[in-house]
Amino acid sequence: MQGSSSGKDQDYVKIGLECHVQLTKLETKLFCGCSADYRGLEPNTSVCPVCLGLPGTLPVPNRKAFDLGLMIAGALNCEVPSTCSFYRKNYTYVDLPKNYQISMYEAPDGSRTLARNGYLTLKANGQKKRIGIWRIQLEEDPGRNVFQGSIISSPDTLVDYNRSGIALCEIVTAPDISSPKEARLFAQKLRSIVEHLGVTDGSLEGSMRFDANISVGGGKVVEIKNITSFKAVQKALGFEVTRQKSLRKRGAVVGRETRHYDELRKITVSLRSKETVEDYRYFRDPDLMPIRISDGMVQSLRRRMPELPDSRADRFVSQYGLPEYDAGVLTASKRLADFFEQCVQLYNQPKKVSNWLMTDLLGFLNEKGLEIDELKISPHHIVDMIRLIDEKTISGKIAKTVMREMLETGRDPRDIVEAAKLTKITDISKLKEVVDEVFAEFPSAVKQALDDEKIRNHLVGQVMKKTGGRADPITTNRLIAEKLDRMRNT
Repeated sequence: MQGSSSGKDQDYVKIGLECHVQLTKLETKLFCGCSADYRGLEPNTSVCPVCLGLPGTLPVPNRKAFDLGLMIAGALNCEVPSTCSFYRKNYTYVDLPKNYQISMYEAPDGSRTLARNGYLTLKANGQKKRIGIWRIQLEEDPGRNVFQGSIISSPDTLVDYNRSGIALCEIVTAPDISSPKEARLFAQKLRSIVEHLGVTDGSLEGSMRFDANISVGGGKVVEIKNITSFKAVQKALGFEVTRQKSLRKRGAVVGRETRHYDELRKITVSLRSKETVEDYRYFRDPDLMPIRISDGMVQSLRRRMPELPDSRADRFVSQYGLPEYDAGVLTASKRLADFFEQCVQLYNQPKKVSNWLMTDLLGFLNEKGLEIDELKISPHHIVDMIRLIDEKTISGKIAKTVMREMLETGRDPRDIVEAAKLTKITDISKLKEVVDEVFAEFPSAVKQALDDEKIRNHLVGQVMKKTGGRADPITTNRLIAEKLDRMRNT
């Protein structure tokens, strides 16, 4: 009917992400000499008059932060202007003692951020999709609020300023993301890129944080602040899609607001009305001159850039003969890709290694919420376990049990096999005894197996069950086939 719109049109989703990457590979903060590594420090011990914003102090830009930011810009195919400027973004938060944040801004006077107009290519639902990058800018990180309970009900808030002044690279996408799952894929790929560049330590809690802007069916934009994990990105946006659709179906108005994702309750909650650019009262920071960026500087940095995830995935296909899917999964994390290559150096069977890493190892990491460098094992453990299968010491089924124990404890796979007596049974006389027991217990299956080869697999399975998966499957199959042949000929 003319003038009508489909439910699909009314429910289309537009998502843009603001991704904050801590440049933790720097030695010092963005504008002072305080250490950029605040791990394990007592609260408020890595601070100075500059990062605390005391009167009379002057910020001095960290040159290396520009190098790292420009490498990110190159990896995301961005344009780099010849100059960029720092501005003051004014707002009153307890985690910013100056009551303003030194950031960058695209201003009417021609001021520019560090980079703009780039893109990142995702593979979603089997199709390649380009996500636009509006801008990349450097800014200082606020401190860290520690809520005594829930962010909503907390009567007290403590502030740790050790993080205040850490160099952040903010990456702002166009609203080209069309689902919560796609947002998670983008965040994961971005992490792989910045880890391959070596600009951040992805294992540090909070080293990547995300704000998401989302609208459904062309409605008002809602912002979700400070999402700290990839899983939370997808869950927060998934809840928000459902909430906004529900409001629209009831005829209620979706307000322009800023919300917080409560990970305990798995919901978003309203914090405040959403600020506009005017609310921040941007003005040029009088203590910081515009920064000139030469073409030579940009080209020199891009020549020094390391291998990035897409190129590495292509190499995994050509060098190791892996399927594209395997290569994509392995290079989604630099640490996983490194672990894979270390395994292959020890054991030149890339597909076998890939299978174990992609199924059992990744499954364990996801279940436990761990990163690969938090495991107690090394590539030697994986390789030794695969060699036990090659040697016919254990079966593939037993190997899964060994793998689990190995991941849980960090024990050597050969020690696990020996202690639990998991070695494969190859002794023909012992296997014949078990086969005879199975034939006696399942006469109807035996009768069917005489006419149907497929039923033989059931008998093999029963032998494996009786031996706890330790029976050698090839020998077991042969013994059962021979016994069935004898029965046919009598």
